[in-house]
Amino acid sequence: MQWAEVNGKQMLLVGGKINRFIPNPTFDRLSAPGSLEQYFRGRNPKGDSVKDLFGDLEPCDPSYRDRDIRVKVMSDMHIDGALFFPTLAVGMENALHDDLPAAQAAFRAFNRWLDEDWGFAYKETIFATPVMVLGDIDNAVSQLEWALDRDARCVLVGTGPVRTTEGLKSPADPRFDPFWARVQEAGVTVVYHGGANAYYDLITMWGEKSEMEAHKFEPLRQALSHDAVADTFAALILHGLMDRFPRIRFATVETGANWVRPLLKRMKKIYSQAPSMFANNPVEQFKQNVWVSPFYEDELDQLRDVMGADRLMLGSDWPHTEGLADPFTFIGDLTDAGFTEAEQQLIMHDNCASLVVRRPG
Repeated sequence: MQWAEVNGKQMLLVGGKINRFIPNPTFDRLSAPGSLEQYFRGRNPKGDSVKDLFGDLEPCDPSYRDRDIRVKVMSDMHIDGALFFPTLAVGMENALHDDLPAAQAAFRAFNRWLDEDWGFAYKETIFATPVMVLGDIDNAVSQLEWALDRDARCVLVGTGPVRTTEGLKSPADPRFDPFWARVQEAGVTVVYHGGANAYYDLITMWGEKSEMEAHKFEPLRQALSHDAVADTFAALILHGLMDRFPRIRFATVETGANWVRPLLKRMKKIYSQAPSMFANNPVEQFKQNVWVSPFYEDELDQLRDVMGADRLMLGSDWPHTEGLADPFTFIGDLTDAGFTEAEQQLIMHDNCASLVVRRPG
């Protein structure tokens, strides 16, 4: 990975190619938090372009880069703590898919920076998520041990199949069991987040380019049904990972939740067709082991009918454009969807707080 000036702009080269996952990877000027909220709610009556909806760009706020300033801002917003995810890094593993050693080296360096600049449990308020690249099991276990030694509470793993020197593999392939065994033993939470993955190459079958650019309006890409996070959990459950490691906690953030009901419906049918093939009910395994953070524009009332409130949690995505300018406004969406005050307490606070407590097993 290296910087380069292209047509007067500072761009990121990854594997010798210009990477457009984030249009401005310097983050020197940004749109205001929540500027695209109405767009993501499906409201754009004037038909403005996404570029216009961004509004005037502003200099990068110090709270976006300095953890002590961020803690103060969080306190002012009445936020006790939050999981922190990398904006740019979730597109880099796929960008280096043909060079596993480079991906491993890049994320070892990234995780060191993340620990030094943010910390994995800073003041029990900021819980940053180190990235685990599973392609080489020895490297993955080594990075996990390194993160555990630095008090990591959650670790981030990419969605989709795992790229190895032998090709794509299921994350539940037994070759990765040493990693999962250590995760369960340590009691940390495994989190999946939106970003580029092997699925983005599938778009080329329909005549589109494989490169993903955040917030670029690409109708076909958005309309296709393939969903990496749903298929990841199908593989984790149906390939027996949760049978072998039943105490691992998983969470999904910035992947939405509209994939949950269709996945559970498919697994329910499969289980009813051949229950003798399963050691456990796959639907119940999902409901027991997986926490889901829905988008504010998701069909929350329908989600309530298939997932208990004790497995749902707020994902504000602050201060991103597609997030909420004020995280507490999500209470309005929960109220409209019929969640009780007790359920709102779980979703807005208690569930996420429980995931940053290690539960060795």
